Amino acid sequence: MKMSKKAYNILNVIAQIILPGIGTLYFALANIWQLPFGEEILGTTTAIDTFLGALIGISSTNYNTKKIDS
Repeated sequence: MKMSKKAYNILNVIAQIILPGIGTLYFALANIWQLPFGEEILGTTTAIDTFLGALIGISSTNYNTKKIDS
């Protein structure tokens, strides 16, 4: 799996900062303000974040393996 450095960096920021922040914010506000689907939205953002983390990990492993082989 090849990923450009720009795509890698963008996905990395999304996976490490944006999605966890959005999920946590909505879950907290849902509990305070009785907004709907707090657990469902948190679960969904966590699942998406885990998937992105796997893609980033695969890309990183492939990059590091190619670097060592060169």
